[in-house]
This record gives sequence, C-alpha cells and structure tokens, in this order.
Amino acid sequence: MTDLTGAVWRKSTRSGDNGGDCVEVATNVPDLVAVRDSKHIDGPALRFEHRSWLTFIAAVNSVDLSDK
Repeated sequence: MTDLTGAVWRKSTRSGDNGGDCVEVATNVPDLVAVRDSKHIDGPALRFEHRSWLTFIAAVNSVDLSDK
C-alpha cells in the first residue's frame, strides 16, 4: 500500500464553512490520487489511479443538475 505521509491534502473551494464535513484530496502522491474524510484525517483513505480519478471528475462535471 502506498505511504501517504507526504500527501498534501486539500478541500474544495466550494466546501465553505460547514464545520469540516468534507472530503479532502491529495494529488501529489506518485501514481495515485488519495481521498479521505476530513473529520477522520487519521482514518483510511481511498486510492485511485490518476486515469480513474480523471474519468470520475469528467463524469461528475457532465451531470446536469439544473432540473433536479
């Protein structure tokens, strides 16, 4: 398993001031993107290959929420 000690975690600028109920993403780790719960920073982190992460982001960005 990849060591995440040097990971630089960031929250979305859209997360606002909601008391920390967010996910954080680290993209500086070689060969993967890591995602964790900001309330449990010492807990487990999901790990994705870069290509999978980019596919996920593209899918999220393509969702039309205007009629929901």
